[in-house]
Amino acid sequence: MKRMVLDASALISYFENRPGGDVVEEVLSGCIDGKTELIMSIVNWGEVYYSAWRAGGEDGARRLAAEISQFPIQLIDADFELTKSAAVLHAKYNLPYADCFAAALSKDWKAELVTGDRDFEMVQSEIKIQFL
Repeated sequence: MKRMVLDASALISYFENRPGGDVVEEVLSGCIDGKTELIMSIVNWGEVYYSAWRAGGEDGARRLAAEISQFPIQLIDADFELTKSAAVLHAKYNLPYADCFAAALSKDWKAELVTGDRDFEMVQSEIKIQFL
C-alpha cells in the first residue's frame, strides 16, 4: 500500500478549489479505495484549522474540522521523535518550522509528501515529494 503525507497547503488547495485541488481529490479517492494510506501531522492540521479560522471565523474553522474528520486521514501527534526530526530538518534547511513536521513525517514514515508549497524543494534530497 502506498503511504502519503498531506501538508497543510494540499488540504487548503482542495478546500479552496486552488490549482492542485484535483490532485488532492485523487489522493483522497485512492485512500477510500484502499490503495493509499494517508497521514498528516497534527501540527499541519492545526495550520489548516488556523487558516479556516482566519478566513471564516470560529464557526468556519469548526465546520472545516468536522468535514476533515470524515476523510480517511490518520492524524499523527507530534511526539518526541517526530519533533526531534522536525527540529533537525529546521536546523539543516531553515524550512518553516511547521512545514518541518510534514517533511519529518514523510521521512520517518517513508511516505511521499503531497504539497503545493515550493519551500519543500530544499528537502527533496531527503524525501519524495508530489507538488501540486
